[in-house]
Amino acid sequence: MDIKQLNNTELEIMKYLWKIERGYLKDIVEEFPEPKPAYTTISTLVSRMVNKKYIGFEKNGRDKNYYPILKRNDYFKKHFKDIVSNFFNNSSSQFASFFTKNSDLTLEELKELEKILQDKISKKE
Repeated sequence: MDIKQLNNTELEIMKYLWKIERGYLKDIVEEFPEPKPAYTTISTLVSRMVNKKYIGFEKNGRDKNYYPILKRNDYFKKHFKDIVSNFFNNSSSQFASFFTKNSDLTLEELKELEKILQDKISKKE
């Protein structure tokens, strides 16, 4: 599947579908904060996302029960790779350096990152 960058509203729709796992259009619209976007706007975007094969549906009479085809992890992984490639010369270490220098991480968060890295190193050795 060719995963393209989602616009902000498409990404919100996907976030809500990933959260609720399945739902009718009214359920998706209900997830949006006030002021909610127009029902027709969300309907149009969901139809486009069905055509792109990011969202699937099952018909129940006249209604459609939507579910995500695009997995959250697949979307994030693809766009994370694009960010590392486009902004950090395809270097994960440059990204990690930037991230740690420009994030306000607590000592506990830094220790947790260190543990994750140590676990990954141990598995590779």
